[in-house]
Order: sequence, then structure tokens, then C-alpha cells
Amino acid sequence: MRIALDAMGGDYAPEPNITGAIVALQADPALNVVLVGPRDLLEAQVEASGYNGDRLSIVHASQVVGMEEKPTDAMRQKPDSSISVCWKLMAAREVDAVVSAGNTGAVVASGLKTRLFLKSVKRPGIAVTLPTSAGHAVLMDVGANPSARPSHLYQYAVMGEIYAREVLRVESPKIGLINIGSEDVKGNDLYRDTYRLLNEGLLKDSFVGNVEGRGLYQGEADVLICEGFVGNVVLKVSEGMADFLMKEASRQIIGSLDAERDKAKLAFQEMGKRFHYHETGGAPLLGIDGICIICHGSSDAHSIANALKGSAMFKNRGINSQIAEHLAQKPVA
Repeated sequence: MRIALDAMGGDYAPEPNITGAIVALQADPALNVVLVGPRDLLEAQVEASGYNGDRLSIVHASQVVGMEEKPTDAMRQKPDSSISVCWKLMAAREVDAVVSAGNTGAVVASGLKTRLFLKSVKRPGIAVTLPTSAGHAVLMDVGANPSARPSHLYQYAVMGEIYAREVLRVESPKIGLINIGSEDVKGNDLYRDTYRLLNEGLLKDSFVGNVEGRGLYQGEADVLICEGFVGNVVLKVSEGMADFLMKEASRQIIGSLDAERDKAKLAFQEMGKRFHYHETGGAPLLGIDGICIICHGSSDAHSIANALKGSAMFKNRGINSQIAEHLAQKPVA
């Protein structure tokens, strides 16, 4: 498998990206990574790392999109950015996947510009994995499509259900629609119309109805569907709350312990991994005819390596072919 890695994406690039790529290559002999970015800089970094294998190559990109840049401006002004070049490589079928910890908006916008969609997919969406009292759940979309239509949310449910089954290994995923109340008449037209689609379509036996915000982490559903604006707010609030609670609990509880201090620290660290993006690597942009994994901007080498390995798993489990097959069974207008 050949993966294009945006070597310049992220708050600390390119060092953690190159280190993560080397870790992933050492773990998977079938993996090939293409580092995309300024050739001279990347060649010097690879040489300094001591890696001399033949499965790590470099494709030159003369421009870099900053984390705070406006995506539409960046795409117009920087056609040779590392993000754009990654997508061009996948559109030309020179790589199977794109991994980036760069500007999320630019990654999504570049992908949408290629129109590299799976057959029948109307609009790709970003799926993230959340910890719940029952294990884990897929939340989709978290920012790729803030102006969704009912048909988009229906397709997100199909894609999310397949992802939950194949990646999270949930045998029969339950699908819930994030809403302000559990009754089917709750919400605006988008959510009421989506409710009807889910309640009548191929997923009707898996659909459990509306899920309120307080039910997200209670295991009420394995797949949680919403449009990108709501999903992004949910994700950012969840990240902030998890960070606050872990730090506050650690400070108060561990501070009161003596003999068991080290054990308590380890326990909090293990619990924290359930909330930490480093352990999952990144979030897939589902609906793309290819594979795109979007990593957090502050990703370290561990996170990048996991994203690269996750891309290989995505391909090996045939997620895209299943999405295309299921959507072809009953297209929605």
C-alpha cells in the first residue's frame, strides 16, 4: 500500500511526521510512504533520522498551508501546497491514501475540489470515534459539511454503520440521530426529514431514533449522525471537557494520595487514552474514492504512525467497496 503523507501538516511538522512514517514502515513491511513537501528540507530530515530503507520516498511541494489560513484562499493562492499535491497523487492513482495533520478545512476543500467521490456519494463527511459507557461510537459529520441535506445525513448513517462494524468491530451497530429531543417531531426540517429517511430506508431496523446530547456518551447508539456544524461543536466541547475533567480529577485525587500515587497516575493515563486522538491516529473522510485520514494539528509521531497503519486497515477491510455497494441498493434523492 502506498500512502501520501503531508509532511508539512501539523503544529510541529515535519519532525513528528517523518518519525511517525518510519515507525509505521517498521511495523508494516507492506507499507510505502510518500513524504510530500519541500524536497531539500525533507531529504535533510530523513538523512538525520538515519533511515535508509527504500519504502520512504519524497515528492516535492513548494508551498505549505498554514494552520490558520482560510482554506478557500489557500487553495487559490497555493496550488502547489503539500496538501494539494497529496490529493493530486491520489487522484492520479499514484497513491492509495492521503494522511494529513494540516489545516483541516484545506484538507477537506482540496478533497472536495477533486470530486474524487465514491459512486452515489453526494457529500463526504468526517467520522470520529468517541468513547462511551458501552465502548465506542462513531460521530459523523464533524465539520466537512455544515450545510447538509437529509440525503447527506442518510448516507452518513450508511457509511458510519459500515465503519463501526468494520473498524470498531460492533456486530450490529445502532444508529441514532443527534437532536434536541427524543420525539420524532423534534428539531428543524433537516432533522425531521432525516428521521423519516432513516425510519423508512435500508437502516430502519438499526435506527433507534433521536439521541439527545446527554445520551452521546451513554451508549444509546453506536453511530451518531448530525450535520457538520453541530458535529464540530460537539467534538470541540467534548475534547475540552475531557481535558478539563482529567486534569482536575488528577490534581485533586492524586494530590490526596501518598503510597498509591504512582498507581493512580498510571490509572489516569490509561483512562485518558480512551479520550485521546493519539491512540486512533485520526478521523477518516468517508465517501472518498480512496482513503483520507485527517489527524489533529498537534499530532505526535505516535499519532501519525497510527493514522498510517489505520489507512492500511481501512483498505484491507474493504470499507469503500461496502459503502458503494450499500448506497447503490437504494439511492436517495
